[in-house]
Amino acid sequence: MPENIKKQIESLRENLRRHDYLYYVLSSPKISDKEYDDLMSRLKELEDKYPEFKSDDSPTVRVSGGILEGFKTVKHKQKMMSLDNTYSFEELREWEERVHKGLSREEKVEYVVEPKIDGLSANLAYQKGKIIIGATRGDGETGEDVTENIKTIRSIPLVLLGENIPDFIEVRGEVYMDKDDFEAVNRDRENSGEDLFANTRNAASGSLKLLDRSIVSKRKLNFFAHSLGEYSGASIMNQWEFLEKLKNWGIRTVPHSKLCSSLDAVIDYCKSWQEKRDRLNYDIDGMVIKVNNLSQQKKLGFTLKSPRWAVAYKFPARQVTTRVLKINIDVGRTGVITPTAKLEPKKCGGVTIQHATLHNFDEIKRLNVRVGDRVLIERAGDVIPKVVKVVESRGKKAFVIPKKCRICGAKIVKEKEEDVAYRCINPSCPAQLERGILHFASRRAMDIEGMGEAVVRQLVKLKFVRDFSDIYKLKKEDLLKLELFKDKKVQNLLDGIEKSKRQPLSRLIYALGIRHVGEKAAYVLAQNFKTIDNLMGAKREDFDAIYEIGPVMSESVINYFSQGSARKLIEEFKKVGLNLKEEVAEVTRVMPFTGKTLVFTGELKEYSRNEAEGLVRRYGGEVTSGVSKNTDFVVAGENPGSKYDKARKLGVKIINEKEFSRLIKQE
Repeated sequence: MPENIKKQIESLRENLRRHDYLYYVLSSPKISDKEYDDLMSRLKELEDKYPEFKSDDSPTVRVSGGILEGFKTVKHKQKMMSLDNTYSFEELREWEERVHKGLSREEKVEYVVEPKIDGLSANLAYQKGKIIIGATRGDGETGEDVTENIKTIRSIPLVLLGENIPDFIEVRGEVYMDKDDFEAVNRDRENSGEDLFANTRNAASGSLKLLDRSIVSKRKLNFFAHSLGEYSGASIMNQWEFLEKLKNWGIRTVPHSKLCSSLDAVIDYCKSWQEKRDRLNYDIDGMVIKVNNLSQQKKLGFTLKSPRWAVAYKFPARQVTTRVLKINIDVGRTGVITPTAKLEPKKCGGVTIQHATLHNFDEIKRLNVRVGDRVLIERAGDVIPKVVKVVESRGKKAFVIPKKCRICGAKIVKEKEEDVAYRCINPSCPAQLERGILHFASRRAMDIEGMGEAVVRQLVKLKFVRDFSDIYKLKKEDLLKLELFKDKKVQNLLDGIEKSKRQPLSRLIYALGIRHVGEKAAYVLAQNFKTIDNLMGAKREDFDAIYEIGPVMSESVINYFSQGSARKLIEEFKKVGLNLKEEVAEVTRVMPFTGKTLVFTGELKEYSRNEAEGLVRRYGGEVTSGVSKNTDFVVAGENPGSKYDKARKLGVKIINEKEFSRLIKQE
């Protein structure tokens, strides 16, 4: 009997996977939705009755509910790069010229053109044909582990189909929402009194990051694959072949992709979709052009941020005229004051535009825009609306730059006459607080695990956190008032906060978000001044003695600590027990990395990436993200990426983690 039940369950699973493939990949369903639901119900019934036969790759996991504790971070095996954009066919030809310069002139180049889906980038990792990780792009190297939510998306196979399945493969693509489903979600939100999503991309992003899987599964998210990450156990020669293999494995690829033998053919295809983009039931904002041959891609390589072998052609911006109702002032994390136009609502490219950026006060003056004017609005790259020009002057009063921050009342200053930006330099300004806390708690700053965007938003809204020091005064009873917070999650966050107190001074300086002070500069300052009191008391000549610190940065640091609110914040840090010192290695001899530049690639076992980079700096070296002929060492962990290949090509010395550790321990 049990063996017979097991066969029934396996047969139902296989049947449902086949129907998913027919529906999502081939767009050729063979059964009705009701028949599909009946099969799913029968499978769920059997799995519930015989739990010993349950499996985490069963189609039923897509519809099971449950509240997630939160999202952990996960490192991509191969970095997810962003694409450079082009906005004209002339720029596309300039890109092609760079491609030919990177290859020998005799080489024939083919291109694959794919519609650019306006969605949320995601990375799917399959091992032995079974999905093991679904993650957001994040910063390109590390994303959020949203595997359980990814599993609710029916167009993503939990198990690959067909033959010649790779041992491991990362498949990159876009999570998106169809226009019809987007409108349905917004109707439901409107009926519930909730804020509406601005566009399909925001809806997809917001949905994928929900902690309630049952809501995610109802949002009808979709997925198209378009790019290849790390892989092993498969032979893939070019992008077109890769797309064909994906279809055979049951993974949806971007429809209307085309293989072109010349850039002229590419441009003609881009023009055709520029005209008929609105026929699709999902949003595209351009076309992606890739060199087809993978060996040519490897030869062309990458810049620090983008592949040289791929580029995006963005469709011309859409424009509409409307009236300026008000000019609002927004305050960013670093205190930059940005004027924003509140507009009479108008549809533009399928989205209702109600606000548009005016960039800065110089732009207001250049445009001579006033409240009441009729203006031309453009969705730049189909994303950020901006005011292009005044088409009819109706406003009577010229805009006056405010003298005080509308949020905290502190002075708004222009630090230098040649600067464009005006700023509120009060570090405790509530408008800056939410973004500032996210930066303060981020991985490369104080590294407070569990303090993500949703948590910070609630802490600020409930007024539990009014400045950075309040993070360290949070109590269990406070955190239990947050949505989806129970004892375990509360304790994990409190533990993360307590652990962050031990971070070195360099991390704290970076976390404060002082203008012009990045991660490396924070380390240099901490190494030279050693304590926060020394840094706060430093004068211009003290900074002048430090080679890496220029006059702009020194002035910014002095200005920051001259604020009474900043000094009060440091006093609070002392009371709650933060480490305000930097451990400085005594330079009695040449250290192992003195004057050396290192690059890390792959997964380290003994150290976290941050710890390893900190050790390099402590022992006299510098860490960069890109390999060049000036790199002294590449430290290769497990599953190294393209940096490893580039180091070999350039003849840069490669050491493993054991050798890296041995060099440090010689100290």
